[in-house]
Amino acid sequence: MKDLPPLSHIPAFEAAARFESFVRAAELLGITPTAVSQHVRALEEWLGTPLFVRKARGVRLTKEGHLFAASCQTAIREIRDGAAQVSMQKTKRKVSLACQPSVVSLWLTSRLPHFMEQHPDIQVSIVYPFGARTPHEVGADLLICHGKTSPVYGEKILDAATRPTCSAEYIKRTGPFDSPTALLGARLLHDETEDAWQQWFGQYDIPLPSASAPVFGDFNLLIGSILAGHGVGLCPTTLIERDLAAGNLVVLFDDAIDEDKFYWLVGSDGLSEDGTVLRQWLLDQATAAPA
Repeated sequence: MKDLPPLSHIPAFEAAARFESFVRAAELLGITPTAVSQHVRALEEWLGTPLFVRKARGVRLTKEGHLFAASCQTAIREIRDGAAQVSMQKTKRKVSLACQPSVVSLWLTSRLPHFMEQHPDIQVSIVYPFGARTPHEVGADLLICHGKTSPVYGEKILDAATRPTCSAEYIKRTGPFDSPTALLGARLLHDETEDAWQQWFGQYDIPLPSASAPVFGDFNLLIGSILAGHGVGLCPTTLIERDLAAGNLVVLFDDAIDEDKFYWLVGSDGLSEDGTVLRQWLLDQATAAPA
């Protein structure tokens, strides 16, 4: 464009104008002071006016130099800000997943670093589901929920069957538990209510013991107590695979309850390309070996 000065000379001039020094401009740009002087001279020839007054001990901007420097600095700042916005939009690709804390801490957390390695440009945001049955209810792209029936477009991701579980240390201290009746002398830990244990013992027509035991309002609190060796709790086996493999926890009986329940993966309408990537990765992880 004929009405624009040679743009390749602008960085050297702007740096020289900022410091009123060819030497400092050269240091900043990694070139020689002579090269800076040549860039400035080329601009002066194009503009038809001096931009600096040369002195034995340095240079000083002329009136025209001040005016032109201000314009260059404004233009460079706008280019820099515009580039930052475009770069941010390019790299900041977010996908939100609503998920129960227990699923996050026991199943997802150990796997998520692998997704980050495979897809470094996608940032996963984990949000609390608040009992939602669709992603729309919590403003998320994806949702993992729990129940017997599938929400609209839901896919089974994990089995939710629960079995009596305790720490290896608790067995040594209180066991063995070789029959359901042997559990009558154990400290039974409850998740929210006593209903689950009533259902499990009901399979054998055994009434739930009336002994007082803690009731935890969140499964993360329950599993922490089980790991600490405080008693026996009913745990979804798929969520505790790591601790079972490590020998930290032991499933006492194969007989389970909630075999008709699952964790479901639900995607929002019009799921983005990045959301689809995360959805498929979650499904793949559900069928892979324990992390």
